[in-house]
Amino acid sequence: MTGTSPSRLVPVLWVLGSVLSVQFGAAFGSTLFDTVGASGAVSLRLTIAALILGLLVRPRWRRWTRPQQQGILALGIALAVMNSAFYEALARLPLGTTVTIEFLGPLTLAAVLSRRIRDGVWVLAALAGVLLLGLRDTADAEALDAVGVAFALTAGAAWAGYIIAGSHLAATVPSADGLAGASIVAAVLTLPLGAISGGTALFDPLILAVGAAVALLSSVIPYTLELRALQVMSKKVFAVLIALEPAAATLAGVVVLGQVLGLQALAAIALVVAAGIGSVLSAR
Repeated sequence: MTGTSPSRLVPVLWVLGSVLSVQFGAAFGSTLFDTVGASGAVSLRLTIAALILGLLVRPRWRRWTRPQQQGILALGIALAVMNSAFYEALARLPLGTTVTIEFLGPLTLAAVLSRRIRDGVWVLAALAGVLLLGLRDTADAEALDAVGVAFALTAGAAWAGYIIAGSHLAATVPSADGLAGASIVAAVLTLPLGAISGGTALFDPLILAVGAAVALLSSVIPYTLELRALQVMSKKVFAVLIALEPAAATLAGVVVLGQVLGLQALAAIALVVAAGIGSVLSAR
């Protein structure tokens, strides 16, 4: 009993750390849009992350089996699509709104994987919180940018694919190796558009420094924590736990971007947090 409780808590803390890291990284990353554009920002982030992980891990493609190579390619594609679509949505929508819409992807995955009525209750509670949080961001707006919404939905679908691909890969390849390989794939896929969008500004020392910080916060730290968690945590619990993403995005918006929280946003955060805790406590 004494040894079981900490072992169950550690993966949860990994996911929570990932949630905070990735949203603060997204907030800082959005400050690069005026200089290098959304494509340039995501390419800079993924390329620096791939260089860091590649140097630290030194993945060896030829030593992996064909199924392992296919898993790494799948995860890399999911990373490229998820991050590219998310940054394009973030360039058109507020951070809280973008993450709220994007979360429909993993939330749907959690609902599909659910096998008990109690699990469905937590998913519905998280959905209510996500919707309430989204209403706070859009209450004063005339209409959401349709292209931004489409990008956010695409990011959500890729997010669900990332969870599935990551969990399968974590079972066959050490998390560090798989993450490094997938990050290199994602960097290669996003580099052409990023180079066109960012141009010579990508080599500015200040831009590179911010890009390195964003790469650590949004890629290296969270993906490492998430893949480690997926080795011991079910996809269903993981998907509901990351319902905290909209709450973390709102917090990052307050701290980094100066957004103001209202009572409705606080109620939404409380509801989402309750759903996340409930999913952990009721998990088998």
